Amino acid sequence: MLVKLLMLYLSVALSVAVPVSAGVIRNPVGSAANTLAANDDDSTGAVNLGFSANLFGVTTDTIYVNNNGNVTFQSALQQWSPDGLSTYVGKPIIAAFFADVDTRGTGSGLVTYGTGTITDAARGWSNAPLFSVEWPAVGYFNSHTDRLNTFEMLLVGRSDIGAGDFDIELNYGSIQWDQGKADAGYSNGLNGAANVYYQLPGSMTSGAFLDGGPNALNGSRFDFLVRSGNVGVSDGAGDTPEPASMLLLVSGGALAALRFRRSKSVG
Repeated sequence: MLVKLLMLYLSVALSVAVPVSAGVIRNPVGSAANTLAANDDDSTGAVNLGFSANLFGVTTDTIYVNNNGNVTFQSALQQWSPDGLSTYVGKPIIAAFFADVDTRGTGSGLVTYGTGTITDAARGWSNAPLFSVEWPAVGYFNSHTDRLNTFEMLLVGRSDIGAGDFDIELNYGSIQWDQGKADAGYSNGLNGAANVYYQLPGSMTSGAFLDGGPNALNGSRFDFLVRSGNVGVSDGAGDTPEPASMLLLVSGGALAALRFRRSKSVG
């Protein structure tokens, strides 16, 4: 634990965000069905998604919920300090706020997760199968609760589009701590030229994600489409993805300037 207190990192994000409209925490029905007990760096075992999901060629109907702000395919991840999704993670990962979440302190919320269904005409969801994870007002290492973060992840099955297809939605309330750095986005978890990843603007930069920071997440929503294992973005008006130039991917050091959609509240 002493190592945790000493290790802080800074690096530069590789992406550009475009504010659009309002985003909110949804707290969908079913999201509180299961609770990860108060812990530091713990994870669930394999839990049921409620649908089949294909992320970068890894297809599964189970997922691992990690206390430290992310979910992983294939196995759990206890890592507490992100080195950036551009480096070897070892497994496919979707990170809402990859940082040192510690829910042991008095006053911290606990991570909850569960399955259900969701309808949102703007996203093309009609009673679609849902897996959601909530990090409601969670504290940070070492059992600190003087500052709290609230964020959530929705994974929505889209077998109506294609086998293994699903949508990702990342939503953010107040973000008050980052323990020197935090990361958000996704990665196929591989190394070197085989790595494909995306990091939200402000990732790995101290203070960038915090309320009032240059890349403040508070009130933001990030929407991604996963089709045939590859990640694109929602156009906010149903199932049709934007053109092929829609996402920022980094693979083997080559930067492809593609677009993604960010929604941010103005209130």
